[in-house]
Amino acid sequence: MLLASVALVALGVSAAPAAAVREQRQEPAEDAAISIRMLDIPASRVQDPRAQVYIVDHLKPGATINRRVEVENTSGESQKIDFYSGAASVENNAFTVPEGRAGNELSGWIRLKTSGIELDPGERRPVEVEIAVPRKASKGERYGAIWAQVTSAKERTGNITQIHRVGIRVYLDIGPGGEPPTDFRIDGLAAEPGPGEFPVITAKVTNTGERALDMTGTLSLTRAAVQAGPFKVTNGVTILPGQSGQVQIEVNQALPAGTWDVRAKLASGIVERTATGKISLPVAAPMVVANSAGPNWLVYAVGGIALLVLVTLAGWYLVRRQRTRLA
Repeated sequence: MLLASVALVALGVSAAPAAAVREQRQEPAEDAAISIRMLDIPASRVQDPRAQVYIVDHLKPGATINRRVEVENTSGESQKIDFYSGAASVENNAFTVPEGRAGNELSGWIRLKTSGIELDPGERRPVEVEIAVPRKASKGERYGAIWAQVTSAKERTGNITQIHRVGIRVYLDIGPGGEPPTDFRIDGLAAEPGPGEFPVITAKVTNTGERALDMTGTLSLTRAAVQAGPFKVTNGVTILPGQSGQVQIEVNQALPAGTWDVRAKLASGIVERTATGKISLPVAAPMVVANSAGPNWLVYAVGGIALLVLVTLAGWYLVRRQRTRLA
């Protein structure tokens, strides 16, 4: 979920995407509540959590796709809702939308079958979306948003117009052949005191694929027979190909002091990666989470020697058995 306000701008992504984009100016009135969600998901992406809330696709130049989104009036009054497409970008590891109706190349390819509807309280209705890619479109991923907007009448005092809009993000990759790979690695874990009483675990994630990432995930802690978590990612991070970002998870539970095993499971869509380590609680100052011990060269060497001995003994036994038969 992405929030923006004229008075206080706050842009981010929800750890578990529940709505694509949300923006408000001032505090919206209770009777200005609307919601939007995806109705159509490509069969090839039905297991992708991102495709369930965003339009995520790969198209060849000249291709056209059709999708449907559903808009609902969740307020107690009738609402007149406007629909339009707008620009978006990824800046400072955040999916960012401008104010107003600014467009970009992708928004120019998007056509909504209706520009506006009026919904009664509790009523919902599908809206058809067409995305037509020009034949001469260049290779690369584009970002945009599809908006549903309610504009209130100006207040008599203060001359203020309230705008409430919700939207669906669009991640569209253009190019010949199949879809570029999505992948990432976790470069390390760190811990630091949080803004409150609980510590924050940070994972450095590097996008090693060719499409933008929207990071989600959980963190679990274990000490002897005691388990804590899972704790969810608490900051929304969108990472462009070749770039890195910091994914934060707040351990919002009081835990006994001591050394804990840490397991971070992060994902973007259907791609998942895991990192493990050890942390000492309480966290009094920023610290690097020690990597959990894994198999070292000695383990591999011993295993290799044992395998060689078994092979030698087996060979010796077969040769001896053969000689016995010949005798």
